Amino acid sequence: MRMVLDHEAGHPSRWATIMSIAGKIGCTAQTLTEWVKKAEVDSGRKPGLTTDMAAKLKALERENRELRQANEILRKASAYFAQRPLQSGAHP
Repeated sequence: MRMVLDHEAGHPSRWATIMSIAGKIGCTAQTLTEWVKKAEVDSGRKPGLTTDMAAKLKALERENRELRQANEILRKASAYFAQRPLQSGAHP
């Protein structure tokens, strides 16, 4: 990210800067572009979902999915036990 910003003035466009640097650091221009975009969002230079917030959102979505599955299991268990007749208190 820093290399792109530091050398951007010496190139006609950001893409030209990225193309020049990507080859030097051994990655594709598309990969470097994504890294730069992510760094700009994370630093607050551009609007968007930060890496930290994206990770938190993913964790919350996973937790929500697990809770929905647990609720479904409990609902089915409750329905199953509601259909069974109650046994008398006498034990053999």
